[in-house]
Amino acid sequence: MADTSDAHRLVAPALVGRDHELSRAVDAVTAAPALVVVAGEAGIGKTRLTGELTAAAARAGRRVLAGRCHSLREPFPLGPVIEAVRGLGDRLGELDLSPVAGALRPFLPELAHLLPPPAEPLGDRAAERHRAFRGFVDVIAAAGPTVLVLEDLHWAEDQTGDFVGYLLAESLAGLTVVVTYRPESVDPRIRALPAGLPPGTTLTEVSLAPLDTAEVGALAAAILGVDTVSDEFASYLHEHTSGLPFAVEELVALLRQRGTLVQRRGGWARRALDELDVPTRIRDSVLERVARLGPPAGHVAAAAAVLQVPVPLSLLVATAPLERAEALLAVGEALESGVLTEHGAAVGFRHPLAAQAVYEDLSSPRRLLLHDRAATALAAAAPAPPGQLAHHLRHAGRLDEWVDAAERAAEQAFELSNDAEAVRLLEDVLRQAPATPERRGRLAAMLGEAAVEAGRAQEAAELLSAVLDEDLPAPLRAELRFRLGGLLHDAGTDLQRAHQLFADAVDDLAHRPDLQAWAMIVLGLPMAGGADPAEHRAWLHRAVGVVQQIPDPAFQVFLLGKIAMVQLPTGDPSWRATADRVLERTGGEPRHRREINAYWSIGTQATYAGHHALADRLLTAGLAATAGGDRAEPRMERSLRSGQVLLRYCQGSWDGLAEDAAVLMDELAGNPRARIDGEAAAACLALARGDLDAASAALTAVIELADELSGFDLLPIPVAALLRLAVARGEADAVLARADRLLAAAEPKGVLAPTVRALPAVAEVLVAAGDVPGADRAVRSFAARLDGLDVPLAPAAVAHAEGFVRLGAGDLSGAADRFAAAAAHYAPLRAPYEAAQAGELAATARLMSSPSSPSSPDSADAGPALLAALAAYRELGAEWDAGRATAIARRHGLSVPARHRGGRRGYGSELSPREREVAELAAKGRSNKEIAAELYLSVNTVARHITTAMRKLGVRSRAAIAHQL
Repeated sequence: MADTSDAHRLVAPALVGRDHELSRAVDAVTAAPALVVVAGEAGIGKTRLTGELTAAAARAGRRVLAGRCHSLREPFPLGPVIEAVRGLGDRLGELDLSPVAGALRPFLPELAHLLPPPAEPLGDRAAERHRAFRGFVDVIAAAGPTVLVLEDLHWAEDQTGDFVGYLLAESLAGLTVVVTYRPESVDPRIRALPAGLPPGTTLTEVSLAPLDTAEVGALAAAILGVDTVSDEFASYLHEHTSGLPFAVEELVALLRQRGTLVQRRGGWARRALDELDVPTRIRDSVLERVARLGPPAGHVAAAAAVLQVPVPLSLLVATAPLERAEALLAVGEALESGVLTEHGAAVGFRHPLAAQAVYEDLSSPRRLLLHDRAATALAAAAPAPPGQLAHHLRHAGRLDEWVDAAERAAEQAFELSNDAEAVRLLEDVLRQAPATPERRGRLAAMLGEAAVEAGRAQEAAELLSAVLDEDLPAPLRAELRFRLGGLLHDAGTDLQRAHQLFADAVDDLAHRPDLQAWAMIVLGLPMAGGADPAEHRAWLHRAVGVVQQIPDPAFQVFLLGKIAMVQLPTGDPSWRATADRVLERTGGEPRHRREINAYWSIGTQATYAGHHALADRLLTAGLAATAGGDRAEPRMERSLRSGQVLLRYCQGSWDGLAEDAAVLMDELAGNPRARIDGEAAAACLALARGDLDAASAALTAVIELADELSGFDLLPIPVAALLRLAVARGEADAVLARADRLLAAAEPKGVLAPTVRALPAVAEVLVAAGDVPGADRAVRSFAARLDGLDVPLAPAAVAHAEGFVRLGAGDLSGAADRFAAAAAHYAPLRAPYEAAQAGELAATARLMSSPSSPSSPDSADAGPALLAALAAYRELGAEWDAGRATAIARRHGLSVPARHRGGRRGYGSELSPREREVAELAAKGRSNKEIAAELYLSVNTVARHITTAMRKLGVRSRAAIAHQL
């Protein structure tokens, strides 16, 4: 893969992941005479690094002369040297040249008039060449302090290599020579240049390695002009490019050009990347290199392309249509040329794009033959890797064998938490392979389970529906109904049908107590179906009994988490005993994916219901579990992060929250049920930050999504924010129906613990609309239903709502008392935003009750209380509320303290304190991982801060940050 074509086409505006290498090379420029060797495989970024190096040299006042070798069948003698000297142009005439420089006239005919007269012919080829060498040395020496860059010397002919050795032997005082090459292809004489350096010449060898995942993400963000991309997208790019910068640039450019990337909230999300074309420049470069191989090595390259991934040498040799001895020699040629590379004990292409380029160039019969050979060789392996075997059997046309292998591969993938791979295998078989209805039913049930875990519910539901119409045994039909119901529920589509599927399945699931109990729990959800709360409770009671029959302890924990999840929003005090059983059985540290799911289920519902401390404990423990162990749990990790984003909003931990929510939403595109918590937090945060129009649109969207998903437990949080915004805009009448619908939906279902969050906003809207009696009735009715329930926010929220009712009735003193009581109740519940709102309202009511007596006891207490609320808003970053509180304070003659500049604010083109802290550590050479560990940040957040700091400082590399701080 050439990094020489269109050398000035630099897609990324910043150099990423090469700070240490660039710093060493820049230092060598000032240590002339010097040789800098930049070595690395094709596409690794040699040209980009030398570009940054020469820019630094030019800034330091050194002349830069650059030339490159080209991939030609018969390269021009001294081609890169001639190109470099030709770069002097008319300045050549300004140099003090000796007569020997006249020997260069044949090489530089367009500049001949600037050179001394030609010398007499010597009549000897070797002597003529020596004089030409002297002439080039004379020009370079006369140019003064110079950096001579000779790129791609792996394509150099003999004379260029000889000249570089001759030039270095001269040891010119002000000269730094920079050479680049691919180690696997370079002539040994070039590789030996460092060994022949004269004393006093500094040697700097720079070997470029592929970028890691974080660096690939930073490079992609720089190309796209955003602060960061999601970890998922960075991992995807790294997997497909193996960290080669050229491949990353080409792939991102292609994805953006073809609309495969869609921008959202300043970030970039992946969409439909499974069918990926190879970028043209990568394909052409790979095929050009393969074409240079001899026929046997070409057969080996074709076999490696069909195998796709690096494989043991024995498998590659068995797949290639060659005799063993010939195949081994051919593999050696492919390795020596750099077309293939060794990955530990395996052999394959450097990155998947290269393999795909060669594969797409093969004819169909040749592919079929090689897939058949690969399948036969893999089947003989012990044990045969089922995923690879299934792939080759399918493409070899051996369909019956394919179904067996694909089923085994899907089972293995699911066991290893590779849910997306299991879904892919099963979908392919159900669409393409012959099988009996019973086997199709079994495969479809497996697909239903994997698709939920992989977040692919909508795609799989269609297939399950089709199989359900076939002739199936009753137990298998029941399991398939259960799985389809789960898919529809997870996707948030056709929830009434999902509820009916669970109801139809439950009696025929006696052979699967785990699924039977799970179905009963779903039927016990007060958010699903049209049954009354008593029927939901009956289903839940039945489920508790069936759970005891399940032999798998991890699955018992999983279902106990679901039971507690149902109990929490209803305020049923027994949820605590259920949650305690989960904590006791897991020792407070979940390990299995089912146990992690239980922590997420309870933690998110604890957030909705106001049990913030417990929610923090459970979500944190669950997230820690997804990061440890041998198996990643990406779906649960993202769901837990989404829950944490909402919890951080509720707890007032807003530093960096908007950015983290935006990244998370990109990662969860297409998964509404997992995304909705983060969407709600982001929408509410936009209101608090004062972006009212954006907040209105976002709140409306997330409320509609919650309605679609029957998410009555989450709904009160964004509804309360929307009602507050409507009152502030004088539009209370327009949202009365929304307030009525919230109570009408929540109260009959018994979802009272979360709904109490919205009670103050409902009362405020009713009062603002002039219906004070209606507000009083609503608050009294709701409060009466809370008696005996475990609803931690109830005392605070009811007092808060009662304060609005009394305010509407003109009882300012009573309103102030109720608001103050609410603030006192909110504080220990880790609800600082609500506490500040209630404190502001209490202080305002007291100030209004004694407008002419600012020295009265109530007014004297009210002033400091209002300023305390203002300080709390500023600490949170709630600019909308801070602006309102500031206006009230000034209206009542209070002196408002100047904003503390060390707190949160917009920093414009200046670095924020956190950005500066990260930038200073980066300037000291710390890696992103080291910075993240030192500052207790995520690697993604560190990458975002560094990218932002580079943009604000106007630099293009991390190494340059130090010069601007």
